Amino acid sequence: MHRYRSDVNEQLDPHLPVIVGVGQITVRPDRGETSLEPVALMIEALRRAETDSGGSGLLAAADAVRTVSQLSWRYRNTPMLVAEAIGARPRELATSVMGGNLAGVMIARAAAEIQAGEAEVILLCGGEATRSVSMARAAGQRPDWTTQPDDTPPPTMIGDERPLVSEVESARGIAMPVHVYPLFENALRARLGLSIEQHQQRLGILWSAFAEVARDNPQAWIRSGFSPDEIARPAEDNRMISFPYTKRLCSNNQVDQGSGLIITSVAAATAAGVPRDRWVFLHAGTEAVDHWNVSNRADLCSSPALRLAGRDACALAEITVDEIDHVDLYSCFPAAVQIGAIELGLVDAPASDGPAGEDAGWGGIGARLPLTVTGGMSFAGGPWNDYTSHGVATMVDVLREDPGSIGLCTANGGYTTEHAVLVLSTAPPRRGVYGHSEPQAEVDALPRVELDDAWVGPVTVESATVAHDRSGPTHAIVAARTPSGDRTWCRSTDPAFMEAVATTELIGRRGRRSADGSIDLDGD
Repeated sequence: MHRYRSDVNEQLDPHLPVIVGVGQITVRPDRGETSLEPVALMIEALRRAETDSGGSGLLAAADAVRTVSQLSWRYRNTPMLVAEAIGARPRELATSVMGGNLAGVMIARAAAEIQAGEAEVILLCGGEATRSVSMARAAGQRPDWTTQPDDTPPPTMIGDERPLVSEVESARGIAMPVHVYPLFENALRARLGLSIEQHQQRLGILWSAFAEVARDNPQAWIRSGFSPDEIARPAEDNRMISFPYTKRLCSNNQVDQGSGLIITSVAAATAAGVPRDRWVFLHAGTEAVDHWNVSNRADLCSSPALRLAGRDACALAEITVDEIDHVDLYSCFPAAVQIGAIELGLVDAPASDGPAGEDAGWGGIGARLPLTVTGGMSFAGGPWNDYTSHGVATMVDVLREDPGSIGLCTANGGYTTEHAVLVLSTAPPRRGVYGHSEPQAEVDALPRVELDDAWVGPVTVESATVAHDRSGPTHAIVAARTPSGDRTWCRSTDPAFMEAVATTELIGRRGRRSADGSIDLDGD
């Protein structure tokens, strides 16, 4: 462990940002527990956060109430409902647009505002009741939850509202994350030099390790644990979703969960009487966005934006990657975790050392330490855009139990598109101040690949997946390169082609793209 020294008598910048209270709530309507609507989950999580802080009056003193956008129920102004319930009169009511990165971005920016003296207490909360809504729909009902008048003023919006996909990508089926991330996964497999069998084993080992962490997380949705085979092998209760991802390898959004974080200045924490052992300092927060459309990425298995954001986060915190003691990587799909671990330097650069195995480092991917503190979005739960709030809340508890240790959390929106990186510790930052950066200009200057949707002629397969429904495989999606290096998207419903994607290494194979986007392999 690489612990910071923390002298209780040290002189701290009164504007230093600290997380002083965290709250989480998990409700199981599928086990007979009474459902709570999303805003009620948020309110309860914030109340738990205030209790957790050991201080008083923090909720009512909020300068800003910010909520992570929710999908299971829509309100006209969610933070207004939250503020009214907790007795706050904040200067700002804000909510995020859609994106799993935005909880991390809002934490990073809140800390920057507090460090700059622009705020003293900022509340962040999120909540989803997707399982309750699904159960109500199955029963032919609609929840009788809060609605607001049509003239309710909207909150301030945080985030980039651009469509994540272009019209061409949408027309070619490059839209659903459950189809795009498998393309990343299979591209990574080829880069690692693993066979399909070796790679499927690797995925099972990695996600089984996540399931084991969830066993010990009281807020986790699934705490039973699974063997690698139970995760990676298709079965009646674990059907293939999009090769190579089975159901258990995908984020589980069918959850009812809420989170609440209280972020304050050192001065505000002291005034509220928050005991020092509840403080977790924010050392650094960074954010960056990869080339917006997947079609323009230099490859399908890396994230320069995350790499640069991670570099800046460590530099601002004045630490090396080897000094990090606890990690929580955004975990919507295994590809996001593996790419994140590689880009942040938590594992060695991709290289094939033979078949994955239990002794190949944590999770079978060579990591020197666990990559989750919650158990991840398949098992702890993936409440749409709000997972990162739960990851940070759990990290705060972990750091309090391991004083002076260093934690790192990531957030990811889109298709490894938008990123945030946070560094935290119970000890104050070495620089004496919080650091925030956005290395976006560096990312934007990196090479781009052009999209050629009109190409007809020879192509080389870059990656491929097969989408499934409950009846079986439906179609293959193929990323391919033209002779000039442009990217083009292909599709096939040929049973033999779909079987080949899942059983034979097609990446690097040559074929021919037709005007309608269909593809045939050379020699077939």
